[in-house]
Amino acid sequence: MTYDYEFEEYLRKALSNSISSSNPSENAKQKARRLSSSYFADLKERLLIKYENKSLEDVMDCKVCSNSFGEVLKITTKEKINFHIDDNDFKNQMNSNLKLLPKIGVKTEINLKNKGYYTIESLKNHDRYSNDASKLIDNIDDMSFPEIVDLLDNNRYSKKCRDNLLKCISLTDPENFKFMDIETKGLSNVPIILIGVAEIKGNNIIASQYFLRDYFEEPNIIDAYLNHLDEDSVHVTFNGKSFDVPFIKNRCRYNRIDGNLDLPHLDLMYFAKNLWKDSLSNCQLQTIEKEIFGIEREEDVPGQYIPGYYDAYISQKNIGPVVPIIEHNAQDIISLASFLNKMYEDVN
Repeated sequence: MTYDYEFEEYLRKALSNSISSSNPSENAKQKARRLSSSYFADLKERLLIKYENKSLEDVMDCKVCSNSFGEVLKITTKEKINFHIDDNDFKNQMNSNLKLLPKIGVKTEINLKNKGYYTIESLKNHDRYSNDASKLIDNIDDMSFPEIVDLLDNNRYSKKCRDNLLKCISLTDPENFKFMDIETKGLSNVPIILIGVAEIKGNNIIASQYFLRDYFEEPNIIDAYLNHLDEDSVHVTFNGKSFDVPFIKNRCRYNRIDGNLDLPHLDLMYFAKNLWKDSLSNCQLQTIEKEIFGIEREEDVPGQYIPGYYDAYISQKNIGPVVPIIEHNAQDIISLASFLNKMYEDVN
């Protein structure tokens, strides 16, 4: 039996990256420090010192705007972006997806195609499926993007055919995408402290963030976000179906605000798991940034520390603790555009 020196070296390096090993690497030590509560307590103090006597207007592109609820602080970030959705003739692709019809599943589709029924159009001549096929084919050219998203999203086989929800974005204008993320004081029944929305404008992506300077301004920042939405808007989020949009709806009810948030919604977390789960260590947003796009954040504040950082901002009237929160939010919504573009390219 020969001794595997390569495996020994691999094992030594792997163990050195663990803080529990007998000789942890400097990288492991640094990572452990950055995961500790004391590190984030120290970071908060450093931020308070760094930004003492400064305003957000001193360090970011800010302006105070007005809406029907009052004043709101808007922070704007503009970057160049190469966001391009090639035409993929998606409505013609839908014609080949027999599973869009009721009572046709994966096995039935295979059987029908083996018998020569390759399209929904061809099923107009089928004894059993002719009525449903005729109805869909006759309407497909006039279906709006929200109607197509509903059709795909509500189909019982949509999880097996999730790529179709990505492919169909060729049917809408990229300027309709609202890349959105919120930061909150907790997980439920607490104020939203920041709403960010990024939009494609030509060769640029523009992030608009609405920051809660004091608790009484929450209706103002929610209304400011709602003013970005219209009937053609499409929410693009990361875990927003489960958290962000329901949270905003709840705060709308609390603040007695009328707003239509029932829009087509692309939650990229589900697509990420479907596309990249075998090639990434996990499908968290920052893991995708680092391993696919080479983006690594510095002094990023995890969600569990955000309420305490915001409390320090309120109590000490010092912007320091909220600066990394605002920067984190801006990076999140800008990254979502790159994620969506990459996902579209992968499935096509």
